[in-house]
Amino acid sequence: MDHEPLPSADRAEVRIIAATPEAARRVAAVLRRCFYSTEQRSYPAGREGATRLHLTVDTTHAAEPARSWLATSQSSFEDHQYSDEV
Repeated sequence: MDHEPLPSADRAEVRIIAATPEAARRVAAVLRRCFYSTEQRSYPAGREGATRLHLTVDTTHAAEPARSWLATSQSSFEDHQYSDEV
């Protein structure tokens, strides 16, 4: 199985899967209020009307509350991959 290259240490790739494009855009809008991000890219998600939205966020330019969360969080699931991810 081929894996996508990892983003740099100060970036995170975010994928949102929602039943409608509007729901995915609302979640992306919240993320953009917390982090600088790239332009979102959207794709069909298989079900009628479902959407998969991708964006890259810059974790070095985080606003509150993301900044305080990043400073205090430590992931115990660093290498976790969900069974439905490729």
